[in-house]
Amino acid sequence: MAGNTAQATQQPVKHFNLVRCVAVCLLTLIVLVGLAVLITWLVIRPKRLVYTLENGSLQHFNLNNNHINATFDFVLMAYNPNTKTSVYYDSMESVVSYKDQTLAFDTIDPFHQPHRDTARVESKLVAQNLALSPSTYKDLGGEKSSGEIEVDVHYKSRVRFKVGMWKSKHRTLKIVCPSVKLHFSWSRHFENVPCEVEL
Repeated sequence: MAGNTAQATQQPVKHFNLVRCVAVCLLTLIVLVGLAVLITWLVIRPKRLVYTLENGSLQHFNLNNNHINATFDFVLMAYNPNTKTSVYYDSMESVVSYKDQTLAFDTIDPFHQPHRDTARVESKLVAQNLALSPSTYKDLGGEKSSGEIEVDVHYKSRVRFKVGMWKSKHRTLKIVCPSVKLHFSWSRHFENVPCEVEL
């Protein structure tokens, strides 16, 4: 009888020791992973990529019967300030929109950007006999009379990051260059537009 009681009291003690051992192991693993992430971050010191729309022009602009024809040319300067991280742009597309309507789009060839590098990204977007809503047609006509139009330019890219021999999985990079003013007169200088980044 006494032997059975001693055996019953030993089982909870063993169970408690097992739970405590598992908890200590998990805690140790979490701490080690946290330290590894912290050390990696301190070594790499990741910085945000910087994008600026440095040139924009408009040619062959024509409005007729609620349709638009136009050619948009843009130059995006992409700066990678990181000292150890390079970027692979495996696909990229650009879109120009007026208010809520897309006017034209273009695809850009893949490219690789080394660390501490500035890349010049050119795009030519053509709107060919594109139908417009009556309100958009009216607003564009009014802006043309003022000598300039204001559009938004969007870029979307599938990117990977490389540090040493390690490459990340694909991520979607979105770049928005808002309130871009395009002039009908060549004498007016284009003003650089800092772009917003979402990654």
